Amino acid sequence: MKKFLAPALALVAATGLAACSQKTQDQAAATADNAAADTAATTDNATDDVGAATDNALDSAEQSTDEAGRSVSNGVNNAGRSIENGADKAGAAIGNAADKAADATGGALEKAGKALKD
Repeated sequence: MKKFLAPALALVAATGLAACSQKTQDQAAATADNAAADTAATTDNATDDVGAATDNALDSAEQSTDEAGRSVSNGVNNAGRSIENGADKAGAAIGNAADKAADATGGALEKAGKALKD
């Protein structure tokens, strides 16, 4: 009986170990599947984060370029107004000088005419 009982117990123990091994393998496979799913989700999130950061950087660069363009345009407009104002002032000064010269010339001619008459 002992000879029969020992192999039977060994068989039961081996079957139990085999069942545990299968269960352990199933759990290991499930753990690996979960780890792969977590890795995929993390990669997707990282990709989304990089995409969002890239979009934000491009938007910021576009806004900076727009602001620089507006600043240049404003500077050119201000320079144009300054040149126009300067030209107007120069024109007025030249006109005034010409008027004064004409008046002085007219006055000198009148004096010369009177002097010749007398």
